[in-house]
Amino acid sequence: MTFSMVARCPKTLSLGVCVATAVPAVGSVVPHAEAGVGAIATQAQTEVSYGIRGLRLLKMGFSPQTALEAMLREDVECEKRQVAIIDRRGRTAAFTGKETVDWKGHLIGENHVALGNMLVGESVIEAMTETFEATSGRLAERLLSALESGQEAGGDKRGKSSAALLIVNERWKGARPAIDLRVDEHQEPVKELRRIFEVSKR
Repeated sequence: MTFSMVARCPKTLSLGVCVATAVPAVGSVVPHAEAGVGAIATQAQTEVSYGIRGLRLLKMGFSPQTALEAMLREDVECEKRQVAIIDRRGRTAAFTGKETVDWKGHLIGENHVALGNMLVGESVIEAMTETFEATSGRLAERLLSALESGQEAGGDKRGKSSAALLIVNERWKGARPAIDLRVDEHQEPVKELRRIFEVSKR
């Protein structure tokens, strides 16, 4: 019921997640990230333990794929989940359960993964991927642009309600996220997220 992206900047080693959906409070459950460790999006029938435990496993030295497989094995309802992971080295893993709602799927690229379920079509994550790969600069800007492209391509087929952007980096490691912006219950959440992001830069 969501479209999102996890990504890494190979220059600054920043990690981040952008996400939008048709229900409130997506920023409180889908995006998870820790500086120097990784970034995770857990959605569909969201189980936040994939974010919490996933980061713990990455910190222990597990690869994203090994961490994801370990969590899926222990989840009897794993076919209702959709998860993407990227670690500090740019390694990725993703899973789209068979019981998630169409359109559903994910695309893995260099230093990023786009994913979504209950979308208007595959064009949503294709647009996100194309935009991310065609842009340069700060990770936050690239992720927000990708999210905007996903919304312009149709986004969540039920409508719009909330969006979020989470960025972590070494500068704020152990203190707080570099960026943690959320919009809830808004008619144009992605546009509002952009507005707040621009204000936060002042």
